[in-house]
Amino acid sequence: MSHTPHELAEEFPAQTDVIHRLKESDAHFARLADEYHAINRAVHRAETGVEPVDELVETGMRKQRAALKDDIARMLAKA
Repeated sequence: MSHTPHELAEEFPAQTDVIHRLKESDAHFARLADEYHAINRAVHRAETGVEPVDELVETGMRKQRAALKDDIARMLAKA
């Protein structure tokens, strides 16, 4: 497992099987998961100073990550 915090498997540990199934069967869910993964990596790189960004940019990325997580959580609740 990755050392990047906030990975979906860590955020929803009881639903890793559902996440995997939805990634394979639901194109919209797969896109959301891919977007979440990309923005989560960008946030992590910003937080660790690997790719520093302006504070407002970092805040915006965190909000985007949270919105994607909320969408994913809603889809998992329905699955």
